[in-house]
Amino acid sequence: MELPLVVGVDGSDSSLQAVDWAADEAARHGMPLRMVYASLWERYEGGRPSFGTDRPADEVMAEHIIASCAERAQLRHREVKVSGEVLPDDAVSALLREGHEALALITGSRGRGELAGRLLGSVSLTVAARAVCPVIVVRGGERNRQGALGRVVVGVGDGIEGSGAVRFALREAEARGCALDAVRAWRGPAQEHVDNLLVADDASRAHEERASTVLTDALGEAERDHPGVEVHRRPVEGPAHKVLVAESADADLMVVGALRRHGHFGLQLGRVAHTLLHHSECPVAVIPQRV
Repeated sequence: MELPLVVGVDGSDSSLQAVDWAADEAARHGMPLRMVYASLWERYEGGRPSFGTDRPADEVMAEHIIASCAERAQLRHREVKVSGEVLPDDAVSALLREGHEALALITGSRGRGELAGRLLGSVSLTVAARAVCPVIVVRGGERNRQGALGRVVVGVGDGIEGSGAVRFALREAEARGCALDAVRAWRGPAQEHVDNLLVADDASRAHEERASTVLTDALGEAERDHPGVEVHRRPVEGPAHKVLVAESADADLMVVGALRRHGHFGLQLGRVAHTLLHHSECPVAVIPQRV
């Protein structure tokens, strides 16, 4: 059975952006697309309308949202196989369960009832922090969401954390026919900021060279599997979360890894992924890696 891309919908503007992005992604990779509406979202998101019918308003609204989102995706890409289902569960539980049979989960950045001041909806954040499959939170400007900038960025972390993210990013860049920027942030210890400029320069150069080595090791065999992708290795000085937020401004997709430790059931996001989910100027893909 071919696993689908799964997109969570709730009728909000943000979820419609997620539908458009998901439809483009499904067409790009030749994958089926599955729409999911969790019928208990209203408990958390608010804003439940009345449709003036004998049927429960929740049921009518859910079916209308699924049907309209499926039609929207089908009109955008007629070749994509689109399906939809209303699930009797809260959004987080429904999407996490769907993630076991999905190539990726796709959500908007905030729900229908989220306050304007919230940077990221609680559903999207929790799903990104706990799912067993890749999660893409669709956010950022229209050009970024539409893939008009021709650039995928992957933040390369330490060791195993970055391996899945690198492979995912290379596949995305290949499917989009665009370049991949592999970015490794580096910082020198505070004690190395000394008065002797030559010593400081040597220390900075050493840290930059180590970052370059990490990039080479992380890309390694995965890059050889995608020979048509133009890859730029970019060691950049600065805190990783700030460096990658800045890189997101002119990117179509930001890809980062997140460790999933066996037996831990809370939110499992590092500072970098957490910051990007709140502040990135383009869609963010969080790729889980079990340890």
